[in-house]
Amino acid sequence: MSSSIEYLNGLTPRPSMHPPFGHPPSFGHPSTGKKTVKSSLAAAPERRTGSLSLVLVLGLAAMVVSMMQTLVIPILGIIQNDLGATTAQVSWVTTATLLSAAVFTPLLGRFGDQHGTKPTLLGVLVVMVAGSVLAATTSSMLWLIVARVMQGAATAIFPLALSVLRQEVAPARLPGAMALVSGTLGFGSGLALVSAGLLSQGATPDYHQVFWLAAALATAALIAVAVAVPAPRTRTGGRTDWLGATGLALVLVLLLLPISQGHTWGWTSGRTLALFAGAAVMTVIWVVVERRVRDPLVDMKMFVHRPVLFTNVAGLLVGFAMFAQFIGVSYLVQTPSEIAGYGFGASVLRASVVYLLPSALVSLVAAQFGGMLVRRIGARLTLAVGAAFGVIGFAWLTLAHDTTASVILAGMVVGVAISFGYAAMPALIVAGVPHHQTGIANGINSISRSTGSAIGSAVVTSLLASQTLDNLPAGVPALPAESQYTLTFALAGMAFLLVIGVAMVGLAIRRRSPSSTADTLAASSDDATTPPPSSDAETTPARTAVTA
Repeated sequence: MSSSIEYLNGLTPRPSMHPPFGHPPSFGHPSTGKKTVKSSLAAAPERRTGSLSLVLVLGLAAMVVSMMQTLVIPILGIIQNDLGATTAQVSWVTTATLLSAAVFTPLLGRFGDQHGTKPTLLGVLVVMVAGSVLAATTSSMLWLIVARVMQGAATAIFPLALSVLRQEVAPARLPGAMALVSGTLGFGSGLALVSAGLLSQGATPDYHQVFWLAAALATAALIAVAVAVPAPRTRTGGRTDWLGATGLALVLVLLLLPISQGHTWGWTSGRTLALFAGAAVMTVIWVVVERRVRDPLVDMKMFVHRPVLFTNVAGLLVGFAMFAQFIGVSYLVQTPSEIAGYGFGASVLRASVVYLLPSALVSLVAAQFGGMLVRRIGARLTLAVGAAFGVIGFAWLTLAHDTTASVILAGMVVGVAISFGYAAMPALIVAGVPHHQTGIANGINSISRSTGSAIGSAVVTSLLASQTLDNLPAGVPALPAESQYTLTFALAGMAFLLVIGVAMVGLAIRRRSPSSTADTLAASSDDATTPPPSSDAETTPARTAVTA
C-alpha cells in the first residue's frame, strides 16, 4: 500500500500504455446548449500536479459525509426514549437525511460546476457544522429533524470533491486519487457505527455526544478544505435551472419517501401507492421540462449516455447490496442464539466493532488497489472484478453464517467488492462526461447509490418482518426466521451478479460502422473549434473508460 501512496503523490511515476481517461463527448455548451463534439478536456486549463495532502483532505471530507448517514443508527433507540417519540417519528431522523441528500446533491453538484467547487464545498461544510451543532444542542424532535436535513445536504461534498480532483490531479494519478477518496466512504460508515456505539455506552447514555463528535469532525474538514483546496480556476457560469431542480427534488421525494416509510405505512396502502404514482407522473413532467429549457440542470443526452446510464444502474445495485450486508449482518449477530437457535447475541457495540468494522477497514485498504486496477485494466473490468468478489462474499454468507469467523471473513470479501465498485464508478463517470458536467453527473451517481441503499433497507426490513419465529418466550420481541437472512444475502449476491452483467454487457464497447464515424467527423467540422484527437491516447470515453 505504501507504494500506492508514493505513486499517488508523484514520487514513483508509472508510465502506462493506456491512459485512463481520454476526451469525453461534449453534450452541449453549459450556457448556450449548442451541440458540439469539441473535447472539453482539450479546452480546460492544464491540470496541476495535485498533492497527496489535497487528496487526503478531500478524503477526510468524504469520510465525514459518509459518517452522517450511519451515525444515528446505534442511537435511534436512545433518541426515541429521551424525546418520548414513537417509532414512526424517530424513523424520520434517518429519512430526513436521505431526502435532503436526494434534493441537494444534484443541485449543489451543478452549482459547483457553475460557480466554483471550493466556495460550494465551504458553504456545504458550514451548513453541516451548523446542523451538527443544532443536533447536539436540541432536545426537540422537530429541530433534530431540521438538523438532520442540514447534515443530509452535505452528501454533495463527495461529487464536489471528485470535481476538484479532476481539475487539480494529473490524469495519470487521477484513478488512484478518486479511489482513495471513494474508499473513505465505506470506512466512514463503519467508523461512525463504532464511534456512536462507544459514546452511547453506560447507564445514562446521551445521544448529544454523538452529534458533538460530528460537529468536531465537520469543523476539522471545513478548516482543512479552506487551507488545502485551491481556488477554482474555471467557472462555467450560466443560470441555475430552478424549475428543473424543483422537478428533480419532487421526483426523488415522491420516490424515496414511500420506499423508506412503506414498511410502516404498508406497501399496498393508498398513501404509498399514491406517492409511487406521483413519482412516475412527475418523472415524465421533469424530463419534458429538462428537454425544453435552454440551460437544464441535467442534460438528458448526458443522462442516457451509455457509460453514464449503466454506471448509475451499477450504483443502484451496489448501494442495495451494501445496505443488505450492513442491516442483515447487524441484525443477525445481535440475535440471541439461545432463543432463536442462530445468531451470536452481540451487543450493538460488539456488532459494530467485531463484525462490521473489519469490512470497513478492508474497504479502505482495497481502495488503493482499486485505483491501480482502474489504471491497469480499465474501470469496466475493475467494476466486474469487484462484483465477482461481491458474489463470492454473499454466497459465503448465504451458505455459512453460523460462525463468527465466517461472517467476518465473508464481510471482508464484500468490503473489497464495495471498494472496487466505488473506485470504478467515478472513473466511468468522469471519463464519460465533459468538465462542466462532472459535478452534476457524479451527483446523480451518488443519488443512484443512495436510492439503492434506501431500497435495500426497505427490502431487508420487510423480509425480516415477513416471517418470524413461533413460540417465543413471553416478553421477547419478534425474531425473524433464519431463512429470511439467507434470502437477504442471496438477493444481495444476485445484485452483484447483475453488476457483472452491467459491466460486461451494458458498458461493453460498441463497434462503430465506418459510415457513422464519417458522419461524426463531418459534424465536428461544422461545430468544433479544435480538431478531433488523432492519437491513440486521445480516444473516445467508451474506449478509455470501459476498455479492458
